[in-house]
Formats: sequence, C-alpha cells, structure tokens
Amino acid sequence: MSMWCGRLLRAAGRGVQASWSRAASNDVATFRDINTMKFCNGQKMPTGLFTAGEVEGRITKLRETMEHEGIAACLFTSFHNINYYSGGFVYCAFNRPYCLIVTPEKHVIVSSLVDGGQPWRRSPHDNIVYTDWKCDNYFLAVVEELGEVRGSLGVEYNHMNLDINRSLRQHLPHRNTLVDIGQPTTRMRMIKSKEEIAVIKNSMATAEVGGWACTEVLGEGVPEYEVALAGTQAMVRNIAKIYPNSDLMDSWVWFQSGINTDGSHNPVTSRKIQKGDNLSLNCFSTPQGYNVSLERTCFLDHCSDAHLKVWEANVSVHKKGLQLIQPGAKCSEIAHELSDMYAQLGLLKYQMTGCGHSLDVLCHRYGLEAAGLALHEDSDTVLEPGMVVSMKPMITIPEGQPGAGGYREHSILIINDDNTVENITSFPFGPEHNIIKK
Repeated sequence: MSMWCGRLLRAAGRGVQASWSRAASNDVATFRDINTMKFCNGQKMPTGLFTAGEVEGRITKLRETMEHEGIAACLFTSFHNINYYSGGFVYCAFNRPYCLIVTPEKHVIVSSLVDGGQPWRRSPHDNIVYTDWKCDNYFLAVVEELGEVRGSLGVEYNHMNLDINRSLRQHLPHRNTLVDIGQPTTRMRMIKSKEEIAVIKNSMATAEVGGWACTEVLGEGVPEYEVALAGTQAMVRNIAKIYPNSDLMDSWVWFQSGINTDGSHNPVTSRKIQKGDNLSLNCFSTPQGYNVSLERTCFLDHCSDAHLKVWEANVSVHKKGLQLIQPGAKCSEIAHELSDMYAQLGLLKYQMTGCGHSLDVLCHRYGLEAAGLALHEDSDTVLEPGMVVSMKPMITIPEGQPGAGGYREHSILIINDDNTVENITSFPFGPEHNIIKK
C-alpha cells in the first residue's frame, strides 16, 4: 500500500506526529508545517543495474574502512559516492543539497521533498526527506540522522563547498572533527567488481548502438542536432531493453562538425553538415550514472590531404597508447611517452588534454572522478587488475591552418584479473573506416 510513513516530525516549535496516508492527509499538518519527514510512497524498486549482494558488499567494505580509519560516520555529498553506495540513486540537485549518511548501523539518503518518494524507492535502506520552507531543514535532517554520533565524520572535501562545510560545522551538536573520505573512496572505486565491469561492457555496446545510428542519418545538409537526436534515442531504447528496472537519464550525444570540433565538450548546434567536413562523433551511454563514451573522428564524403595527415598522426598516437596500457604501467609514464610522440610529430602544441581517464559514475552534470586514475603526467597511479581506463588522445588545429579542426579517438580498456588487457570498443577508427560516403 502506498503511504507516507508516520514519524515524529519537526514543525514550527512543536513535534507533529503525522501518518500521511492518502485517506488521512487532510487531517494532519501540511507540508509547510513540517521540517523533516519520511515519504515512503509505493514500493521499493528492484535494483536497476546491480544485485543487492553487490551493493551490500560495497557498504560492508566501506564500513570496514571506517572502522580501520576510526571514522564514526560518513556524509557523502557527491553524485559519485551517493550513486555508488546506494546502488543507483542519482539525485537532481537543482541547487538543493543531498547526502548519504553511513554509520555502522545506518544507511540513509537525505533528499528534498521536491523528489517525493523516488529517493526512498531507489534506496536499498532508509531515506529522510526535508522540506524547503525553512533554509536549515537540510541540516536538521542531517543532525537528526547522525544522532549521538561522536568522533570523526568523513566528508568529501573534493565536493563539499565552503557554505555547506561551514553550516554543517555550526549545526553538529558534538562538534565532530571533519576528515576527508573523498580521496580514499575514489581509490576504492578504481577497482571494479565483476558486476561493474559487466555494466561497463553493456554501456559500451550501447554507445556503439548510438554511434551506428548517428552514421545512418548524417549526410550533407543534415543539422548536427538531428544526428545527435538519432544517437541519443537509440541508446536510451537499448538501455531500456537491457535494464528495464533502471532510471533512464543522462545519456546524450555531442555530434560536432567543422569548427565546432575544436572542443571536446562543445554543444550540439543547428549547423548543417557539409561534404569534406571534419566530424566528431561522441556518444555517451549512461545507464543510471555508469557512463562510457564512444568518440571517433569522421569525415563526410572526402578528406583533404592536410586533414588526412593530421588525422593519421593522431590515430598513430591512439594505437601506441592502446599498446602502452598494461598492468604495472604508471599513468604518468604513459602520458610522457605519448607527449614525446606528439612532439616528434610536431603536434605537441596542439594537444588539448590528457590521454585518458577512469570510467564509472560520470556525467556532464557532475563530471569525472577526482584525480587518480588519469593518464596525466602528474599521476603516479600504477595500472592493476580491475581497473578500467580509456585511451583518448586529442588535438586541435586552429582555424585557418592546414587540417584545421579537432581530432580524437576514444577506446576503453579493462585490465583483467589474469593481467590481460581487453579493449571493449569495437567501433572502427581511422581514415580507412570513417570517411563516410553518402
């Protein structure tokens, strides 16, 4: 039966006991009178991507880490950790704070009433809701759930802003010491479980479904947004088929043409594709927050000699990078070797970013993981089994120069338990495949 769960609720200067069943809702306080509440509307939903055992295993490992580090409770605020430790709840902030509280006994999502009962349905455990009618209601909910917790409170310094940090300190009744749990949990998430790897593989296959849908519709005079729409629709439909119990959100395509290819994250426009255009195909499949991307350089109909020279050079760097991703390799050493290769090709000054990064909880709304598993020259992480990393060399030649435009190829590799490396991206790359004739 759908109902709002009864609990002692904080109202203006008094406690209000509310049993928010549909039949009785007119006989109790309004939402405006309530600061915190439970909103158990409907039934708990089946896990979208992962088994209950997978999610509980993550929580158990977290609690073991907390005990080892002497952390009494964790207060996660990032999309990444809330998703990871809830098994699939991706909040929509709209300038409202959210968190997940984990103690040795509790696992509670704190969410805004604007989301109704959906956070409770998506949580494997508990959920407390705060209303918007008073500005500090979020912190009332946090303090209520932390209860008599004393000692260190783990927070994510790589996500928590100064206002939230300051207000949290003011509201904590026991003046708990705040310690960083952001970097330790990022390192924990670098090693993927078998279920995570299965999801990443399915997501990669879905991105390729989107890629092929894009190539089907692109042609001379077709605007970028029409190509992007075709790819996005194909990916969403495929995710719905593979994961019928998942939330369908945040999969997208950036399809760029001509000068719009100069930036990796340039938005889709109404520019119409022309023959000879440099094209950048970027399909981001994101089943319930677990993102992978397919990125390929393409040309429509033909490719000039100047463009072909640059494209082939970048493809050679991509191929070299695929060879360098091996267990025991250091991220910084891979980055340095590829930078040296760009220098030898005379293209180092056109390199736009590092050559790869980790994959899991990711979106254009909430970004990549924190620093760690990234192919940058200042990252000393050593690749090991269970890691998933991309190879993504990118260069941009400025407008007005021969071969002007952006070039990038993106493949995803898994380091398996037996130390083999598996490239899970099968969509072809390079001039022999992606000069598209229409």
